[in-house]
Parts: sequence; structure tokens; C-alpha cells
Amino acid sequence: MPRIELTVNGSPRAVDTHEGATLLEVLREGCQVTSPKDGCSPTGQCGCCTVLVDGQAKVACAMPAANAAHRNIVTLEGVDEHSRKVFARAFSVSAAVQCGFCIPGIVVRAHHILKKAPLPTRAEIAQGLGAHICRCTGYVKIVDAIELASKVLAGQCDLPDGDWSGKVGTSLPKYEGEELAMGDRLYIDDLFLPDMLHGAVVLSQHPRARVRGIDLTAARALPGVRAIVGAADVPGQRWQGLIYPDWPLFVAVGEETRYTGDIIVAIAADTRHIARRAAELVVVDYEVLEPLTSTAQALAAGAPLLHPENGHADNVLSSSKTKRGDADAALAKSAHVVTGTWSTQFIEHAFLEPEACLAVPRGIADVDGATAQLLRVYSQGQGVYDDHRQLCSALSMKADEVSVTLITCGGAFGGKEDLSIQAQTALLAQVTGKAVKLVIDRVESIRLHPKRHPIEMTYTVGCDAEGMLTAVKVRLIGDKGAYASVGSKVIERACGHATGAYDVANVDIEGVAVYTNNPPCGAMRGFGANQSGFAVESCVDMLAEKLGMDAWEIRWKNALQDGSRFCSGQMLNAVGLKATLQKVKPHYDAAVAEGKAVGLACGIKNVGIGNGMPDIGRASLTIEKDGTITLANGYTEMGQGLYTVLIQMACEVTGIDPRRFRATVDTRDNVQSGMTTASRATVCGGRAVVDAAGKLRADLDAGRTLAELAGNVYRGEFIYDKTSKLGAPVENPITHLSFGYATQLVILDRKGRIERLVAAHDVGRVINPKLLEGQLEGSIHMGLGFALSEELVVEGGVIQNPTLRGIGVLRAQWMPRIDILFVEEAEPEGPFGAKGVGEIGLLPTAPAVANALYRFDGIRRTALPMKDSPAARFISGKKMQ
Repeated sequence: MPRIELTVNGSPRAVDTHEGATLLEVLREGCQVTSPKDGCSPTGQCGCCTVLVDGQAKVACAMPAANAAHRNIVTLEGVDEHSRKVFARAFSVSAAVQCGFCIPGIVVRAHHILKKAPLPTRAEIAQGLGAHICRCTGYVKIVDAIELASKVLAGQCDLPDGDWSGKVGTSLPKYEGEELAMGDRLYIDDLFLPDMLHGAVVLSQHPRARVRGIDLTAARALPGVRAIVGAADVPGQRWQGLIYPDWPLFVAVGEETRYTGDIIVAIAADTRHIARRAAELVVVDYEVLEPLTSTAQALAAGAPLLHPENGHADNVLSSSKTKRGDADAALAKSAHVVTGTWSTQFIEHAFLEPEACLAVPRGIADVDGATAQLLRVYSQGQGVYDDHRQLCSALSMKADEVSVTLITCGGAFGGKEDLSIQAQTALLAQVTGKAVKLVIDRVESIRLHPKRHPIEMTYTVGCDAEGMLTAVKVRLIGDKGAYASVGSKVIERACGHATGAYDVANVDIEGVAVYTNNPPCGAMRGFGANQSGFAVESCVDMLAEKLGMDAWEIRWKNALQDGSRFCSGQMLNAVGLKATLQKVKPHYDAAVAEGKAVGLACGIKNVGIGNGMPDIGRASLTIEKDGTITLANGYTEMGQGLYTVLIQMACEVTGIDPRRFRATVDTRDNVQSGMTTASRATVCGGRAVVDAAGKLRADLDAGRTLAELAGNVYRGEFIYDKTSKLGAPVENPITHLSFGYATQLVILDRKGRIERLVAAHDVGRVINPKLLEGQLEGSIHMGLGFALSEELVVEGGVIQNPTLRGIGVLRAQWMPRIDILFVEEAEPEGPFGAKGVGEIGLLPTAPAVANALYRFDGIRRTALPMKDSPAARFISGKKMQ
């Protein structure tokens, strides 16, 4: 075993490692220096592991450990204390931290940039960040933070304190924002326990194949391997799923694999390197079968059934329908009709933290140093209570024998809703009787978790001579991939939002979700509504052209307003859509007057799951002996700022200083709320916190002090269970708790590049302005990638570009100017009138880009991404750093 000698943060270190180890492995596993994060090892494509090597910024995962011998390594822990304080505060008060996983590496880069150029321009900062990916922020606030830090360090301004009033409507700095920025807030892969084992998994090599045998002989013989588990070792239900239990934790001998992310076995060993080496030694005997790689193949007569266990006669997972009026008759009478087929692509979530889990069996010291009284599972998932339910089922354990605790989640966007490796990790811990940490790499992550659905949509839309929409008829097919996940709900949402943000009397919508041997598809920001939005907004522009009508005018005429009926038939209130149109109007008129190509699009997005399923928020406030207050809720903080806004709501009600609050998500708190999805955490969780805080306030108003209230637990709850299923025979259906509304304007320059994007959003009530801006900027960044550059290429059921560089995520230097405008049309059901905004930020983006490009070159693009466009060529023509 080779030994590497080097200097780390001023201290000489000698680390035993293995052949082929990287500098990142030496730092994290050999030195337990955890601020450099492993987002893509060993490709060096995300920048999360940036360190200084002899004063030069380098990505540690791409540097062989041998090349770091006898060199001086400085990580964020080793940066001088004054600079650390400045960067921590600058990133916190600028709202530059969301999930935080990428930020320590970015801070090291920023430190290096400012050493070379103490007062760089914003363009120079963005260019300097070219080696980094941030999936959350859209980079705007990161550039703000580095610009502020540069001025403070140069003595041009003082270090701001931030607004700590905690009041609703103020920019309270993000909860633990400074710790996240400095890499001091630990993620699962940063946790190390005594005698902890490390896990690895073996994934299927084929999208469809029968497993004839599994030879573990060589893997078991490898020194340091402690356990290998597979299908036969699962004591409970092996098939799990959020809605349909169709996803096996392991594929058994004699069964078929359904995609290249199926898990065959899991391994526990003394080190991660040994576990992964053992995985390479597992020999699987496959009978390779012809995969179904398109919906057409899967729907063809005689196609093999991919899920015969569900009793279906075909490969259709689900169908969704909604119908009002007589669309065919209305189209026949329409003055103008447009029709066409639009398609969208597979998209990878690209959260920066790969899937990770730590499981500690009963009787072993847990993360807090206490002896675990039950199986403790530390998860990064979007719903710890759904994790808990499925783990109990898989392990055949009672609810009080397992707990699931949320550890800092490094981004999700829907991709961490389903179980990933939690059950396999927990099983290894139970079998070995030791703590087990299992972390998969980036390629495995991309293979494993569900994607955004590719959907093919055929639209026919009509209007009268005055430009009023008369009918919308849609048929859409979604590629569900290998497993259900929440795909039935995604297609339901695409259908339910198929008329977009417009009032249409005659609606005929049908959609199906189809199983294939492609990667599974599930939840991703937008959840089907952005796919149908791309099509319907194009149709509206096409009708405007036929009418000779302005694109803004036709939207104004048809925009939903109070009393309008949504696509699903729900009668709406608190609709701020027209106000968003008014907000962008001056910018639209000015760009048109200058002769620039512009594109408009509107959007609507539900808040809450609805469609017959309840939306539940629960929370508790526990008064601790030290005067702090523990705020527990059931929803996941994954970068969106949930903890911060919940604390602000509690502060608004109680008047207590926000710095007294501590946030947690743990099934032991018994605040079951369900999955963090459908933009509902702020609304449902917020209502529950307001309820709990009101009870605490009543005791404070009665003259009792926090010291006197120590030990008290105040519980709050919000349940909205009034919704009906899409297409249900109900006269006045309520399909969702609430909706958000938006209009976005894209302005191109003379070369067809995106010069500026103006986004006006009805958010109900602004709880935290800076965090809200950051959410929308990050959403728009994702929407621009959806429009122009991002695509997970799948051929023959096999992913062809399983890297962060390959999937086309936009870098800082490619982002245009973004102007965020708020409309506050208060939602009666929302806390302080707030509406969810987690998803709607990207809904209008792709169609607004498509409509602007049509104005520029006359090409109506109907497939995403629009890589042939001048806007996309500008991106691909710039060097990827």
C-alpha cells in the first residue's frame, strides 16, 4: 500500500492509500478533511473538490495522489480566518447558498480569483467560475457574494451583518448559511464513525436481461469484505415504490432486469476502495434480451410485458383524461386552428451530492455519540416518512424499531423522492451489526435515479376571429421508463395543465404513461407541466401570427383570472396572472420598439399534490432547557430555504429571535407530512408552523417565559383534503390546493443570443425576498438548460453521456441577465398569503425562448433541446472549463 507524504493546511501528513487513489481520497478518507466535496470523482467536472495545490486552484478528484506528493495543499479549512469570515458572511447575506454542496469549492476558487485580481468585474467572476457547476442558484447570487467579498477584502465597504429581525418579508440569512459556505455543515459522506464499514452496489449491465446466476466467489475472497447481500437476504417486501410497489430492491436470479440501474447485490467492506473492488469481482451471468426502448415498441401488439406482476394486459402504467365541453365541435367552428406535435427529452437532475446513506444498527454508537436504541438510518431523501414506511416494509421491522433522520441534502429537484440505496445500506448494517455508509459515484447516480419524462404531445388549438381561445385537444404519451415512481402523477399533471394559463371552455385531453426499458422517469421540477407548457405556449404564438395579433395581447385576452376555470375544471381565485403580464409589458414594449426578437410565455403550476390525495403539514416547536427552540417538520430542506422561511413564520407569530431556533427532520418527532414535492412545503409546512407558533404565543402572552416553558412541545397541523381526481364527474371540482402564476419575457440580441430574461411571478406573499429571487434564478437556469443544452442521451436503453459535462448543465459564464419581478396576490390557504414557487420558475422559460427564436429566424422549433438554435450554438461554441 503506497504512502503519500504532503502538507495539508500547514501540517505535514503521511497517508497510506491504494494504487490509483486521487488527492481527494487522500484528503477525505486519509485526513478526514471534508470541505472538498465529491460530486463527480474522478472526472473533475463539477468543481466541488477545488483546493489549492502550491497556490494554484485544482480539482482534487482528478489529481492522482502520487502527483500531490511533497506538495502544499490548502483546503477551505486552511484559508486565513479573516478571509473565511468575509466569504462566509458574504455568501450568507447575499443568499448565495442553497443546498450548499458546491459552495466550499467555489469559495476556494473565489479566494484564488481575488488573490490574482482583487476587484474583478462580474463578467470576470463568472468566467472564473467556469470549472464549477451550481444546480441551485443560477449563479447570480454567487457572483453577488464574490463581488461583495472582493469589496470588503479591498477595504471598499464594511462586512454587512444581515437582517436578523426574522420578520416575514425580510431577507433573513439562510439557516446555517455560513456553516454551509465554509463546509462546516456535514453531509452524509462527511460522517465517519468508529469501525464503520463502507458499501458498494453492483448494477445491471443490460437494460433487459434475465439473471441466470451470480458468482460471488472472488468478491467474498477479497480481504476486508464483510458481507454481500442480494434478493434472498431481504427479510420483508423486496418490491417497493412510492405509489406502486413495482421496483425490486435487488433483482433475483431468474428475474429480468428492467434498466441499467437495477441493483444486483450490495457489499460491505472495511474501506470504500475494497467494497468497490469487490463489486468489480462479482460475476453475473445474463441472458441478454431485446429491450423495449420506445413507447411505440412497448405499445406494439405482442410486446413482452415488462411488469406482468401488476396484472396489466399491456405496458401502460396509467392513463389520464379530462374533458369539458365539445372540443371537436368548437374546433370545427373556430376561425383559426393550429396543430402540431411537440417533444421533450430525458433530463438528469444533476443534484451535486450523489446518493448516500448511513445506517447504524441498534447497540452501536450513532452520529450523536449515543448508543442507538433502534436502527438509525441517516437519509438525504425528499421524504423521510416515505423512506421510513418502505424501510420497515423491506426489513420486516415495526415502526418503532427504525428511525430515519434527514442529514443535509445536497440538492434533489425531485430526484431523491424514490428510495435509492437506503434499504440496501440498512440491510448491510443489520447483517453485519456495524454502521455502514454507502455512497455511490456520479455515473452510478445518473444510472440509478429517475429522470424527467420525455413526452410526445400532439396539440390542436383553435380561436375565434377576436383571438379568444375556443378549444384545446391534446394527446400525449410519456416514456415512463422501467418503474412507476410517481410517473402516473407526472402524466396526470401534464394533462391537467395542458391548456396552460388560459381560460378555455372546450377541453379534450388524454395522456398515457408507458413502461419501457429506459431509465425510470419520475418527479423533477415542473412535474409534467413544463412539458405541456412548451407545446401550448407555442400554439398560442402560432394563433397570434395567424390573427396578426400581438403576442402580449392574445395572452392578455385569454389569461386566467378570478372566476376562470382551469383545465381541470377548477374555478380559480387569487389569480395574479394578469398582474404578471402587466409587470413585463414595459420591458416587452421597449424591446419590440428596439427591433429585438422577443418571446413571451405564461405559466401556471399547482401547489400541493391534490387530485384526490391529501396535502398534510405537521410541525412541532420544542422549548429546550438552554433557551433554544427545536423546530421539527416533516418536509426536507434540500436547498430551497425551507428551514429559513419556517423559522421566519415562527418568528412573525411569536416575536422570538430567529437565532434561537434549530431545525430538524426526524421520524422520531412524529410530524409525518409526506413527500417534499409539488411546491407544497412552504404552504403546508408553513401553515403547521403558524399553528404551533400560535399556541406558543398564547403561553407567552399569558406572561410565561421560555425558561418556564422548557420541555413544552407545541404541535401544529394543516390538512387539505378537499381535492378530487382529474376527470372525476364533479360539477365544481377542486383538483389542487392552490396555484402560482408567471409570465416570462426572453430578449435576444442581434446574433440570436439570449441577452436578458424578465420573470414576473405571482408568489402570493414574499416571505424572504433574496431567497425567493435565488429560487427563481435557479429555476430559470434549469429552464434554460431544458430549452437549449440539456439532454440525457439514451440509446438502446443505455445512457450514452453519464457525466455532468456530457448532460449539458449551463455554467456561470453562459447565463444572461435575469430580472425578477414579484406580484403578491395573496392565497387564502397559504401562510401569510404565500404560494409555492419551487417549480413554476422554469415553466415559461423554454417556450419563451422558443418563441423568441422564432421571431429571430422564422424557425418554429418543436423539439427540445433546441441545440440547432443560435442561442444554443453560442453556448456550445464557448470552451467548457
